[in-house]
Amino acid sequence: MMKQFSAAVAFSLVALAGLRGAEKADATIAASDPRRPAAIATENVPRVPAEIFERLIQYQSIRAAGFGGWNPTGEGMIIHTRFGNSVQVHYVREPGSRREQLTFMDEPVRGELIPGVRDGALLLTYSRGGSENDQVMLLDRANWRSVELTDGKSRNLLGPVRRDGSQMIVHSNQRNGRDVDIYVANPREPGSMKLLFSRPGEYWSARDWSPDGTQLLVSRYVSINESYPALLDAESGKLEPLPLPVEGAAAVGAMAYGVDGRYAYLTCDSRGEFLQLYRLELATKKYELLTEDISWDVADIAIDKHSERVAFTVNENGAGRVYVLEGKERRRLELPLGTVGSLEFSPKGEQLGLTISRADAPAEAYSVGLSDGALTRWTYSETGGLRPDSFVQPQAIRFTSFDGKKIPAYVFKPKSAKNDAAGKAAKPAKRPVLISIHGGPESQYRPDFSPITQFYVNQLGVCYIAPNVRGSSGYGKSYLKLDNAMLREDSVKDIGGLLDWIAAQPDLDKDRVAVMGGSYGGFMTLASLVRFGDRFRAGIDVVGIANFITFLEQTSPYRQDLRRAEYGDERQSETREFFTRVSPALNADKIKSALLVIHGRNDPRVPFAEAQQIADRVRGTGRTVWTVYADNEGHGFAKRDNRDYQTAVEVLFLQQNLLPAK
Repeated sequence: MMKQFSAAVAFSLVALAGLRGAEKADATIAASDPRRPAAIATENVPRVPAEIFERLIQYQSIRAAGFGGWNPTGEGMIIHTRFGNSVQVHYVREPGSRREQLTFMDEPVRGELIPGVRDGALLLTYSRGGSENDQVMLLDRANWRSVELTDGKSRNLLGPVRRDGSQMIVHSNQRNGRDVDIYVANPREPGSMKLLFSRPGEYWSARDWSPDGTQLLVSRYVSINESYPALLDAESGKLEPLPLPVEGAAAVGAMAYGVDGRYAYLTCDSRGEFLQLYRLELATKKYELLTEDISWDVADIAIDKHSERVAFTVNENGAGRVYVLEGKERRRLELPLGTVGSLEFSPKGEQLGLTISRADAPAEAYSVGLSDGALTRWTYSETGGLRPDSFVQPQAIRFTSFDGKKIPAYVFKPKSAKNDAAGKAAKPAKRPVLISIHGGPESQYRPDFSPITQFYVNQLGVCYIAPNVRGSSGYGKSYLKLDNAMLREDSVKDIGGLLDWIAAQPDLDKDRVAVMGGSYGGFMTLASLVRFGDRFRAGIDVVGIANFITFLEQTSPYRQDLRRAEYGDERQSETREFFTRVSPALNADKIKSALLVIHGRNDPRVPFAEAQQIADRVRGTGRTVWTVYADNEGHGFAKRDNRDYQTAVEVLFLQQNLLPAK
């Protein structure tokens, strides 16, 4: 293993470069790094010391598992987990048994068993190189052969599959690359895709098949605050709009048919701030509100196919609660505090399968017995040899922003200080702070497990803070709208309120603060560096938006109108003027800190040019800028070798620009 270059050697390299310039010397150092994957190009990034990789390896070796669905035979479940370079599909026959790997692709892949059949056939979804041009594939396990069901070029998202497994829905933009249409296909016949429904300029998606296969529940998405439910005839493609619980624009979330097709269940925020669960009688179009007393969003719905029993999750300040509704009786399942997803009743309706992730434990696949409420753990993922009790739980706080609003956040602090030589508790030094801002923007930080967060806290001694600035989901539709269009800067001002909160904490160092984020969180990172330049030591921008004008002009065509509904239309003069004023790339001279920019060249959401813009402009002001670009990734690094290197560079960057000198 190569040893780290000494400071003298590094200085000599730069000096020898002389007339060739410092950048070539930096490139020479980076090129000599044996751990940098071949697909990654860097600029100004020093060789990462072996010590960093050695400290990270246990955290990077932590695994997780997600519930992927029950075997229709009732024998076991499929899960998604990673043993190699990317997440693959595995089969688990019984709780705690070995994980049998079913897919062996270079790319991350998701899979689901075809319902109603007993031969274990799987439908797989994957894309190449992070392009997000997803393809659907049949894995015939009886003959161990795989068959492409889509064209290999366009974007194809697998929709609901009929309960007997005879038909599936595919949402595809293959017709013109822009509009997403609804296709119906036989999941076992390549080339069987048939256009069922198309509305140019509108974004419709199918949510569930009726039990008899004659209709589909569909919805039209306009924005996170506005969508419209409807019924779609599965043969003719005729659309029948459904009323909302209250007339007027509202958001519609999860949708599912009841057992016999007489009822539909859906979540909607017509009558209040949050998504509430309704039962809709389809013949009369009458709604019944089922969760009037729950003042949080109802997120996911699962229907037991043997009864009218309904399971649903509630997002309670980021944590997941699970309820089961039987007739008029409702009970909450006693589960560990964390995030919950992927609900599905077992084939006989005796158990509920789900994924649970806690802030201090990796995600695992579980089931809950519906007769006794007993929780059964199916997977036992490795924690890299680390003690599970070393992982830190966050504290939920609210800080005051510029206009008096209370902004929620989660704070991870290192555990108690070590003892000094006399055996007494040493007075801890003030902790450096890393602020991490989620993407979306209509997303939410939720306290599930992150190995790298635990590394920052336990190994670097950093206080890690994840705010849910205005515009985040999960806190009501009024809060969700507080950063729309011309209000965009207000969410950035929230970070100023957090900086004030940090300054008031006796154990935190207000002079050593860094900020990081991905996608829209990358914009928030850059915008925070622009607005509060003197209050940050460093920033890490991962696949972030640097210029709203070029982002909206160059993002994939199927996304443009959806993003304009959130951010505003750059083709309108007033909006364009606003974007010119707030886009970080057009204000690069105000960034005073060191900057690390990470991006995949195949990113279909935030074009790679966004990274180039901000890196070149900030570097042009004389600031320190490191860049990490991957040829085989898109909107975030999905392959383990790339992600491990990315994390190591982030750690080195924080060591050099945030942590106190040793």
